[in-house]
Amino acid sequence: MSYYGWAPYVSVAERRKKAEKAAAKARKSGANLSPIEPYRGAIAKTFWGKAWCDNLEAYSDYANRMPRGRTYVRNGSVIHLEISEGQVQAKVMGSSLYQVSVKVTEVPQSQWHAIGKDCSGSIDSLVELLQGKLSTAVMQRICTPRTGLFPAPREISFSCSCPDSASMCKHIAAVLYGVGARLDQKPELLFGLRKVNAKDLVNQAGSGLPKSTRGPAAGKVLDNMVLSDVFGIEMDDDVPTKKSSSNKKAGPAKKMAPKALEMTTASVVGKSKKPAGNLKAPSVKTIAVAEKQTAVKDAAPKRKAPAAKKPVPARPVIKQAGSRVPSAKGKEKSAKAAQTHVTQAKNIPAKIRRPS
Repeated sequence: MSYYGWAPYVSVAERRKKAEKAAAKARKSGANLSPIEPYRGAIAKTFWGKAWCDNLEAYSDYANRMPRGRTYVRNGSVIHLEISEGQVQAKVMGSSLYQVSVKVTEVPQSQWHAIGKDCSGSIDSLVELLQGKLSTAVMQRICTPRTGLFPAPREISFSCSCPDSASMCKHIAAVLYGVGARLDQKPELLFGLRKVNAKDLVNQAGSGLPKSTRGPAAGKVLDNMVLSDVFGIEMDDDVPTKKSSSNKKAGPAKKMAPKALEMTTASVVGKSKKPAGNLKAPSVKTIAVAEKQTAVKDAAPKRKAPAAKKPVPARPVIKQAGSRVPSAKGKEKSAKAAQTHVTQAKNIPAKIRRPS
């Protein structure tokens, strides 16, 4: 039943059930939905989501209309929201399922270049940009009303299939808040919505720095002699020269006489040997390091060779005093005595042997 042409009021619980049924029916028909899940608390929690919502609420054109969409986006009435280049398509469950379309104009090239110039040298990487880890100056520049990255009311146009004749109904407000919630998960969608490339801000990071054309001062460059004294190494002063390339083709090698071959060999050997006068003298630091190493080696204690083990002498067999080897007669006597004891033990009655 409708009241004066308006649809009857639908409670939040009933609207949520209807949204779940509509989403299940759309998925069965093969539709790929991207809903805004129901939640409690703040609509946006990251820099990009908060900046989007704050930008919309800052304009007086939307001040009275935007709060009507908060409950819709929180209770899961936005069953589908897709952000593409320059537009947002959504489905919102109210008294029935409504189609919402939002279009955003492209950022002017002059405005985008001005943003990149003002942010040059302040954004290190694309990851920091998308995560919102920016300085206060960069965030203020990006969020500047009408000249920043976020759209102004004159740059946004929208439409809804509901019967509400207002310029912005609660379903459109829910979609605009849903964009802020979606930017929490995928902040790169904002740059696609405004048809700009986020990498442009990173590429212009070093464009504002002046290029230096002056070289180092002559007094700050170390000489080769100073380097050899500091590090204890010898620096070569000779600079290799390039060999002149001849365009003449090498002909077949001519055979040389044995005497001429001996003379050329001797001259080559003589030239290869360097005179002793051309050798460079070692530096003072090199001599000091060598003397120190020699002193450390001499002062180190020398290890003694292990002494040879002495052989252990065999123990002598010591005979006990008074011990005698028994004779044959003694053995017979002891055997007879043992046999006598055995016979006597057999003749003893059992009662005496084992008393009860």
